[in-house]
Amino acid sequence: MDHHCPWTANCVSHRTFPHFIRFLSYAVASTSYLEYFLYLRAQVVWTGRNLPSYLGPSILELTSLFVFVFVNSITLFALSILLARSLWSLGANITTIEGWEIERHSALLRRARVLGGYLDGPDGIKVKITKQEFPYDVGIYQNIKQGMGGCPISWFWPFAATPSTHSGLEFDVNGFEDPSVLWPPPDPDRIPRKVKSNDPDQPFTHGDHSTSSAAQVESFRRRQEQDIARMQGTNFQIQRRKLFHERYSNPEDLDAIQYHSESDGGLSSEGEESWRNSEGERLQDFGVDEDADFYDEDNIPLAELLRRRQES
Repeated sequence: MDHHCPWTANCVSHRTFPHFIRFLSYAVASTSYLEYFLYLRAQVVWTGRNLPSYLGPSILELTSLFVFVFVNSITLFALSILLARSLWSLGANITTIEGWEIERHSALLRRARVLGGYLDGPDGIKVKITKQEFPYDVGIYQNIKQGMGGCPISWFWPFAATPSTHSGLEFDVNGFEDPSVLWPPPDPDRIPRKVKSNDPDQPFTHGDHSTSSAAQVESFRRRQEQDIARMQGTNFQIQRRKLFHERYSNPEDLDAIQYHSESDGGLSSEGEESWRNSEGERLQDFGVDEDADFYDEDNIPLAELLRRRQES
């Protein structure tokens, strides 16, 4: 499939692509023809702009002419771009989706070039990224023949037959890549993760078999109990960051910062970056810079700024 066309309420695919090209060609030709006559009419109106009003067109005619020129020009411009893009795709034998795949492969190559040729995949695996050529570009004429079908005379015949479904099952390849290499190239972000074995004793996992309603309710209660126990643990705490002007009201005392947890009702000078999970791990344990000021440094109240300006 190439894409879905909302104007024709149909998907542009192998069977409908020749009709879509003919539709665009005839649409561009007809709008160009109309644009020519609208230009002639607008030229006559502009030439007689100094004539008395009763010798020229009426307000309704001028309004209609302006609307027709505007709408037809925009339509002709959009259809011309779409036709040029479709003809380029036809000559390269590339659909819109395949064009996205080529761009994605180019992005992966740039990333892999920086990271030594490998990218991280799921479950810790390393995926080697190598350049692959698009296999279905077999020359401009053959590409157009595959896309439009039949002889060149029928390419622009409005009553040409629709290509058969079987003609879209196999396509010629250029032979630049080994036949065992598949297209599209592998993407580490699309590789499925390994299926982990389920522990029936854990409430947060279940087997592939269907469970009864009573078992589901029991698992929910067990999960709820574990959540409550984890939230009531000694290591579970969320520290809220003070406002910037409250934390750094005295710039000379930046080293004398007092830290309080939310459990004793205080606010922290660190902020939400100091959150700890049930195992007591902080964000800095995962490589996050907790000393960085992320978002509230620019939210100082105007009155506070004026007060500091007067004190200075």
